[in-house]
Amino acid sequence: MKLSMLFSVILIALPIAKPQTMQATKLFKQLEQYCKTLPEEFNQIPNERKEVLEALGRFISEKRLSEKDATVTVICTHNSRRSQMAQLWISAASIWYGIPVNAFSGGVEKTAFHPNAVAALVRAGFKIEKVKGVENPVYQATYGKSLPAKLLFSKKYDDSVNPKQDFAAVMVCSEADASCPVVPGAAERFSLPFEDPRYFDKTAAETEKYDETCRLIARDFFYAMYYAKQQLILDEEKKKSKR
Repeated sequence: MKLSMLFSVILIALPIAKPQTMQATKLFKQLEQYCKTLPEEFNQIPNERKEVLEALGRFISEKRLSEKDATVTVICTHNSRRSQMAQLWISAASIWYGIPVNAFSGGVEKTAFHPNAVAALVRAGFKIEKVKGVENPVYQATYGKSLPAKLLFSKKYDDSVNPKQDFAAVMVCSEADASCPVVPGAAERFSLPFEDPRYFDKTAAETEKYDETCRLIARDFFYAMYYAKQQLILDEEKKKSKR
């Protein structure tokens, strides 16, 4: 049996990692309930996509095992919808599985965090409010009463607030993937495109399509973090067996 196949068997045999109870219960109730349902859909993720998500999970777990910061920058064309959603869901998954990860986002160009994307995240359970600005407003997003808020606004991926080296660059749209074959400073680069919900703006399907995209992004990044958690569990088991 090939090593990769053997590991898959071991991984399937392991119980799904539960969230860190103390951290997870700090989430807003609506968001917590949303997160609880995501692992039930891991089997809907195509195998080829799982391979990319697992590679991202390994990047995260290896950073944590070497006691280094695990940092991820999500990149799309405008930093207005998918990359903003992904940044928040990576942070939520980090809390859920108890794995510290620094999440950022950026675009090939700067526009604005789109209100339809904001609304989808609010429907999922995040609390988001505009704190300043008009053309490119700054939003404050919170996960729970005792958890730190995140400031979100559209920016280029190399903006001064984003990391400059040793981060995972995750490309969530095909346009940015094609126009940025190399992301300066990135330790690894992952291609995980999602369909752009903007094509449904001002249509009867607008809410449905934004919610669908939001959930697909949440599910994928929760799977990546779940995989990272399993890697850390396996490493801990190996250490115990050697004692």
